[in-house]
Amino acid sequence: MRKSRFNASQRQAILDSYLKGNKTVEMLCQEHQISPATFYKWKNEVETDKNDDKRRLKELEVENLKLKKMYAEALLKQEVLTDAIEILKKMKAQRERRS
Repeated sequence: MRKSRFNASQRQAILDSYLKGNKTVEMLCQEHQISPATFYKWKNEVETDKNDDKRRLKELEVENLKLKKMYAEALLKQEVLTDAIEILKKMKAQRERRS
C-alpha cells in the first residue's frame, strides 16, 4: 500500500478548514489533490478516534481478527500433526506385519 503524502497534522488542518466552513469538500479535494473518498475516510478516522466507544470497538475488532488467525494456524498445525501420527501408526503396523 502506498504511503500517504500527508502527515497527521496536515490531515487535521485540511479537516479543520472544512469544519470551520471555509471551504467545501470539493474545493479542498481539488486544492490538495485528494479524492473525496480519502477526505471522508480521514474524517471518519478522526471521529472514531474522538469517540472512545467506537475506538475501543475498532481495537476489539482488530484483536478479534488476530485471534481468529492464531486459532486457524493452531488448528492447521494440529491437523498436520494428527495426520503425521496416523501415518506413523500405519508405518509401524506395516513393519510389525513384516516381522
